[in-house]
Amino acid sequence: MNLDSSRWCARTFIAEHAGVFDVVRTAPDLDAARKALYLFVTERQYLILFDDRQHNSFEMTVARDCARVLRAVLARGSDARAGFSVAQTLWDLARGVERADLTVGFFAELSHLFHGLNGTPLDVTPEPSDRDGVSGREAAVARSLELDRIWEGIEQAMARYESGLEPASMDRRRQRRQELQALLGASDREWEDWRWQVRNIIEDADGLAAAVNLRDDERAAVTQAVRTKQPFGITPYYSSLMDNDPETGRDRAVRSQVIPPVSYVKCMAAHGDSRSEAFDFMREADTSPIDLVTRRYPAIVILKPFNTCPQICVYCQRNWEIERAMAPGAMASRADLESAVEWVRRHPAIKEVLVTGGDPLAMGDGPLDRILKSVADIPHVELIRIGTRTPVTLPMRITPGLARMLGSFREPGVRDVCLVTHVEHVSEVTPEFVTAVDRLKRQGVSVYNQLVFTFHVSRRFEAAALRRLLRRCGVEPYYTFAPKGKEETEDYRVPIARILQEQQEEARLLPGMRRTDAPVFNVPGLGKNHLRAAQNRDVVSILPDGSRVYEFHPWEKNIVERDSYVGQDVPILTYLERLAAIGEDPDEYSSIWYYY
Repeated sequence: MNLDSSRWCARTFIAEHAGVFDVVRTAPDLDAARKALYLFVTERQYLILFDDRQHNSFEMTVARDCARVLRAVLARGSDARAGFSVAQTLWDLARGVERADLTVGFFAELSHLFHGLNGTPLDVTPEPSDRDGVSGREAAVARSLELDRIWEGIEQAMARYESGLEPASMDRRRQRRQELQALLGASDREWEDWRWQVRNIIEDADGLAAAVNLRDDERAAVTQAVRTKQPFGITPYYSSLMDNDPETGRDRAVRSQVIPPVSYVKCMAAHGDSRSEAFDFMREADTSPIDLVTRRYPAIVILKPFNTCPQICVYCQRNWEIERAMAPGAMASRADLESAVEWVRRHPAIKEVLVTGGDPLAMGDGPLDRILKSVADIPHVELIRIGTRTPVTLPMRITPGLARMLGSFREPGVRDVCLVTHVEHVSEVTPEFVTAVDRLKRQGVSVYNQLVFTFHVSRRFEAAALRRLLRRCGVEPYYTFAPKGKEETEDYRVPIARILQEQQEEARLLPGMRRTDAPVFNVPGLGKNHLRAAQNRDVVSILPDGSRVYEFHPWEKNIVERDSYVGQDVPILTYLERLAAIGEDPDEYSSIWYYY
């Protein structure tokens, strides 16, 4: 894939798609041009699907998808939804109007759409099968050899990502742990005590620089974040997962979760006095019927008893709520908790309570036990789910006593208990993590994982390698989340097309129990929009920078009247350029353009 901008500029684009612009030029006005383009797209689709025998099934499928997108972006209603008109832009270009707002990304996106419509998708050529012309046992043997070759490529791709269970990784981290224990004056017993870890959370740039080698930009970002009172905190354990040589990129996924980029720090600082208004992307204020409770679905609520964490994730959904790691006063009052639990008791439709926060396992065993007992005493609650990152950031918190306590709330046939954690990368899967999970599983507590598919974990087979490893540890993949369209976390976002590509071309190749997660996008105020089904969303525009604009249809659309949500995605070309900057070959991702 050639990322050279000369391939996609206005002059080249117009010449390459002369047939499209001939249609526009012959129209007397914009409305007529819009209608003529709509008919042109439909006719091209008809010819490829029904009249043209030169195209294979892959090319016909691409043509079908591109036609659907083009018809949507040309519609007059899409102009209003997106605040931008693709039809008007094509009209202007056909008449030689200078459009300084249009970027290479826009022409790249439209060019791929028109090529796909014509049955000539750019840069994408599936390999021929070895089974053509054979059948029976001969076909089965050929198929088996073909699958062996496919899996060999998968293994090679996954081998790029070193897990925390590999000997080289464990050796480095033993050395890192020794360095940190010497720095902090900690014995082995103290290091393995979660309370000691909490008392020694790293909360500023000087402390982090003493614990791990930092790049200049990392140190500057942390310094500015702390100065502007943004939440920042890393447990000593998690800092031991960072390498002393950041230039290798081996710990990129670890660092990126806790060390904010400069763009994030600046955005957060700009809204220092209005974070709840600026950063409440999921509109929790509009879905909280009582303090400490969030409700977006009929049968499940979120209960937030503890509004802080031992470690702060940069891209956290509730980054605007948390003041600092293990902030004093983060524990909800007993009166508020009793009111919240009583509210749940008065709503028998609620069958599941997700206890999250903040991180509820950062509380002591006593308060946690009291809260879980009050929830378990509600007759209509069938499942208690614990949302926590402690198995990853503070695995020593999962003590035998805590595991027994969580398991004690299970009553088979009446009520179950499960834990959902958040592992981003194979490098976070350590012997300590495995031990924590095993303790929970032995008490009958199922463990699930939700992955936020950020830029830093989005390379080919990076997420697939994690799913495969998690199942070996007894953790079931649950959700793959598209990073939310939050302004402050722009550096973490990935095009929705990349998630769809990953699910189809990478996760789909894994055995079924290793790919049980579902790709979703969280819609503000409404909750999860499943990305697998095309009927849940439409591409309604392509903006001048190449961003796709999606209209997400809420899950309630056939139940109660509800407005859809329109959101801007990340330009695909920008994403590919970022991949190239870290050494990835964009050719390996070329089919991304044809996922919508």
